[in-house]
Amino acid sequence: MKFYVTSIAIPIISILVGTFALPLAASAATNFEVSGWLPYWRAASSTSDAIAHMTELTEVDPFVYSVGPDGSIIDNGPMDQDPWTTLVQVAKADHVRVIPTIMWSDPTTEEAILGNTKKRVALEIAIANLAQANNYDGIDIDFEAKPADLENDFSTFLKGLYARMGTKLVTCDIEARTPLADEYFGVPTPSGAGQYANDYTQINKYCDRVRLMTYDQQGTDLKLAAQAASTSELYAPVADPAWVTAVVSLARQTISANKLEVGVPTYGYEYDVTAYANNDYNYDIMWTFDPGYATQIEQQYNVTPTRNSADELELTYLPAVGTSSLPVSSNINNALVAAAAASQFATQNNSHLDFRLLDWPDATAIADKAALAKSLGVRGIAIFKIDGGEDPNMWTAIQGLAQSSTSASGGSVILSGSLTRDLYIGISGADVATLQRILNSDASTQVAASGPGSSGNETTTFGAATLRAVQKFQVKYGIAGPGSAGYGHVGPATRVKLNSLL
Repeated sequence: MKFYVTSIAIPIISILVGTFALPLAASAATNFEVSGWLPYWRAASSTSDAIAHMTELTEVDPFVYSVGPDGSIIDNGPMDQDPWTTLVQVAKADHVRVIPTIMWSDPTTEEAILGNTKKRVALEIAIANLAQANNYDGIDIDFEAKPADLENDFSTFLKGLYARMGTKLVTCDIEARTPLADEYFGVPTPSGAGQYANDYTQINKYCDRVRLMTYDQQGTDLKLAAQAASTSELYAPVADPAWVTAVVSLARQTISANKLEVGVPTYGYEYDVTAYANNDYNYDIMWTFDPGYATQIEQQYNVTPTRNSADELELTYLPAVGTSSLPVSSNINNALVAAAAASQFATQNNSHLDFRLLDWPDATAIADKAALAKSLGVRGIAIFKIDGGEDPNMWTAIQGLAQSSTSASGGSVILSGSLTRDLYIGISGADVATLQRILNSDASTQVAASGPGSSGNETTTFGAATLRAVQKFQVKYGIAGPGSAGYGHVGPATRVKLNSLL
């Protein structure tokens, strides 16, 4: 996960912005999942928070492991000690998946390890062994800050890791891509824009879950920023639902909706805002904070937060100074008039004015984000972070959303018997047996009449007989035919039909 420290300049751009159309999901995910990252630097509070609310979760993700300069895995927990061991025990007992995160954000070492075949393979083996030795349900790969030229090497790494993990899940945390036309709205698109280290096509192939890091938006979407600025609205959101919708819609063009999870933040940002003449604002991030900090500011400055157009709470205030002669009245302590008041002062005095802005998601914003994820038809939400610092009302707001999807033994299983990944010749796993069972339910698409692959004798290997059966299935339902793309390959469209027959 990442927190940016940056300066955001939002100029006024006069433009009519059309209504954003919410795309309807082609098909809803089989089960809605709620997962959450538990930061190791707040081990006690994060584990106790998760344990107290385990029934509201599908999965817990101890944010504990990292990759060292030599490619070795570092345990920052350590995971073999309390409170982590208790967390794992409780999660297993409640049939909640345990999928620890391996974080990495050093471009130099990423280049050195992933770009070297021997070192890359060694890392694949180490991660697979880690999952197996500790009976984790999978591993969450959070490799950030990779240079774009690592695209092929990272895809090769994922392919190798996916093969080594067997039935254990591979989860991938990836950047939230803003459509380029929105990201560079009103300004020239720079050279190299749109080049990424994550190949979405390969991500879709080798990741069982794909978590979009839909937070830390701030000024990423210049189109939305221009719309807000044209109405003198302060705009520096953590995650605007309109932006999240655009990010998900873009990702869904390549990645199966049944794999996608929307990242949901529980923290906020404080900005030092400078207002200039004619509704021009500059936002300098000071730090991130938990909602409890906003409560302190409310009480100290007698400020009432308001809900903004990004469905988050915000408040503004002038920090206490050693003088009573402030240039603007206490009206600055009201987000609805702060921008206009500050800009008016700057315009009248040919000057500028600094004030503070707090923006954060509360329980209502989090619940609304979950509802948005459901409406978009994605697999679920991934909360960053669960550590006791979030709005405590969050748990009531998301109550009942999670649907358990693991076995009592702790090993990962196919959700409700459904198919969740692409299947093709040469691949193996329990989901191949599920595929064969579905195909064998119809005499016209059966894998074999007798022996391996026949009804009651399904196997976990996708061979030539399974390929032919899939092709018959695709032709029967008009999904694909000879010579067409995806013929014999169980992709998103084929999975939708197969799952509907379960």
